Amino acid sequence: MRLKHNFHSMRFRLTCMLAVLILATFFLCWFANQMFLPMYYQYSKTNTLKQTYIKVYEELNKLNNGEDEDTGQMELSLEKWSEDNNLSIYVMNWSRIIQNGQWSYLGEFVYPQKEVLNELERKQILSLMGKNIGILKGESGSQDRYSLYSCDNYNIVRINDDRLDSEYLELVGEMQVGDTTHTIFMRSNYESIQESVQLSSQFLIYAGMVATFLGVVVMFAIIGSFTKPIKKLSHIAGEMAELKFETKYTKQRKDEIGDLGHCINLLSEKLEQTISELKAANNELQSDIENKIQIDEMRKEFLSNVSHELKTPIALIQGYAEGLQENINEDEESREFYCDVIIDEANKMNKMVKKLLNLNQIEFGNNLVEFERFDIVTVIQSVINSTHILFEQKEVTLIFESYEPIYVWADEYSIEEVVTNYISNALNHVDGEKIVEVKITKQAGKVRISVYNTGQSIPDEDLEKVWIKFYKVDKARTREYGGSGIGLSIVKAIMNSLHQECGVRNCSNGVEFWFELDMQDD
Repeated sequence: MRLKHNFHSMRFRLTCMLAVLILATFFLCWFANQMFLPMYYQYSKTNTLKQTYIKVYEELNKLNNGEDEDTGQMELSLEKWSEDNNLSIYVMNWSRIIQNGQWSYLGEFVYPQKEVLNELERKQILSLMGKNIGILKGESGSQDRYSLYSCDNYNIVRINDDRLDSEYLELVGEMQVGDTTHTIFMRSNYESIQESVQLSSQFLIYAGMVATFLGVVVMFAIIGSFTKPIKKLSHIAGEMAELKFETKYTKQRKDEIGDLGHCINLLSEKLEQTISELKAANNELQSDIENKIQIDEMRKEFLSNVSHELKTPIALIQGYAEGLQENINEDEESREFYCDVIIDEANKMNKMVKKLLNLNQIEFGNNLVEFERFDIVTVIQSVINSTHILFEQKEVTLIFESYEPIYVWADEYSIEEVVTNYISNALNHVDGEKIVEVKITKQAGKVRISVYNTGQSIPDEDLEKVWIKFYKVDKARTREYGGSGIGLSIVKAIMNSLHQECGVRNCSNGVEFWFELDMQDD
């Protein structure tokens, strides 16, 4: 699978494409070399022969005008030109004579001097020049000649030398220098171009193979430097797909890959932020759903508790009222007892309904909270004084030290109700040593009021449930003192409306309820 993946990788495909391009380039060069190099060589040599004709004319003209002191300077210049351009140059003066009853030509070398040539070379050159002069004058022709260029002064042809079985490019012509007419003959080997083409083609084949191999290696390495960051970006994208956003592209590049890496990082951050927001929204939605379920459950429980709490007094009121109506007991004392029971149960119902209405107003914000500055010590002392008789009846010891006035900001009426509910709750649940202690402590701009009573602790799992309406930790004990389970719910609602804290904690031998208020120092 890994090998298959490499065959389909961008790096492998680009390397193959570049290798094909290199091979195609060398093939085109080889094809052009095979097809067009001979023609270009012929064209180039033709131009060289034309330039050489002009060069020879200039040198002969210098010699005729006396610019050169002797023929040595001309010969040196033409020899150098001949070597540089790989051609042979011959200049002669011809005279036409009758020999053995036929016209023939007699020539004298102007360049090179006859001393430079041996007898065989002179005869061969004279023979060639004789033929060409005849052709130039229109006296004879040959099927082995192919004309390349022709003008009034000279002709350029490509010929096949039967003796040497080789092809040559030749220029034969005449030039008038002063009063003398010179014949010029030039020859350049055309066979050398064929050999050059073959050597060039072979070289291109070998060079193409080497260049392709080196190009593949170099391109594979170069492309790897581009595909490596792409693989890194692909890895980062894979990590993002698995919701892992820690990996970032850290290379500092100023090209398109750098821009892509920067965009990938931005996408990762945005995606992480969006997912975080979605999770938070989902968590909030889940909490809302749970709260709705809890509210529905509380509503059902509330209706059930209200029905249960009202059912007993309503049944008592109905039973005793029916007894009165049917005159079950005719004596005055029994009738008064029936009436007292009815009144007492009606008062309980009235108190519970009032508490429910009060709690409903507080929870829905219908009651107006009036913040005022008042002495919390005075409020606590007032509540204690009003309940003093209850402490005596239940033989409960109350501990409340005398404090200097402590001023707080809150709704005085609501705080009085909180203190009353705390003290009433402590009286109803006090046990053991039967001690109720009210304490005031100051801390960082706050004042904490706590009400402690000895007795049984509240189970840990019920500590946060005591604030729920109609929730009763000890239902038998609550029924015994006629509690409704609404008092602590009212405390919680009041403290929430004041944006203050309240709570409960178990002590070693009892329970402590507390609440806090903002303190105003004198």
